[in-house]
Amino acid sequence: MPSEFEVIARYFTVPPVDGADDGVMLGVGDDCTLLSPSPGKRLAVSVDTSVAGVHFPPDAPALAIGHRALAVSLSDLAAMGARPRWCLMSLTLESAEDDWLAKFSQGFLGLCERTGTTLVGGDTTRGRTAIGVTVMGEVDPRAALTRGGAGPGELLAVTGSLGGGAGGLALWQRGERDLDHPLLARYLLPQPRLSAGQALLGLATAAIDISDGLLADLGHLCQRSGVGAELYPHGWPLAAGLGDALGEEGAFQAALSGGDDYELLISLAPRHLVEARKRLASLGVELTVIGELTRETGIRGVASVTHGGWQHFEGAGEPGPGNKDRMP
Repeated sequence: MPSEFEVIARYFTVPPVDGADDGVMLGVGDDCTLLSPSPGKRLAVSVDTSVAGVHFPPDAPALAIGHRALAVSLSDLAAMGARPRWCLMSLTLESAEDDWLAKFSQGFLGLCERTGTTLVGGDTTRGRTAIGVTVMGEVDPRAALTRGGAGPGELLAVTGSLGGGAGGLALWQRGERDLDHPLLARYLLPQPRLSAGQALLGLATAAIDISDGLLADLGHLCQRSGVGAELYPHGWPLAAGLGDALGEEGAFQAALSGGDDYELLISLAPRHLVEARKRLASLGVELTVIGELTRETGIRGVASVTHGGWQHFEGAGEPGPGNKDRMP
């Protein structure tokens, strides 16, 4: 079994590229990393921890676990409209198996490469499998999207489709293992909406990524902005195949509170809708209006809601295997 330092050197040390302007003054291998943000930009930082049996199935493919651990953190940068630059990873494993580590690092570093994110440090230790990822990005301080900028009369809209994460989890629990299945891919290989978040700068007034369920995350946005929401009862963009997997009612509940979608929920003035759709269409991303914001607080317009999303320290039950958000 390789030692801690052999694991770092073998799987997570990426040689610098000559002439690359990655802002890394000192990377993996020292007590700290030294970074140089771009002039005039503000640093956006977020951290997420993925725990086996809570956030992902322990027997999920290692490549998917590596990809997913980084993707869910990058999704927070997407919600702020930030451009990813660097990340740190803390990896806890029960054992250091070469084949597993090779595939895990392939998933993790592959997404790093595709998103322009440089791994600049971290830690490895022995214990229950968990991955902590800190991401750092840059954003114009005058344009950064937050949860607190929404106002009454603005529209609520979501990128892409909803319910795919919950649908993929349901399929995994039924024994589906083909990562080419669209719903399973949505759950285990989520794609953070980084380009969409940056395209919405100057148009959206507030944003949040949908990780804990649309209702739960909408509640966070409304609370921070001091507004309420009226959701439309029809016309929701459900993930393809979701109705076949969960039934009509189950599909709608998954869209409301299933979580793990990693789409963006945004608010914007009605006059900006056409331009926002135009910008996202150029990226191949749809934008669907699902409601509007109100002066009166609270969320209205949708009946038969089972719950508003999973919270780790609330309720008697445990989340399902691999589930961040309890199934409806």
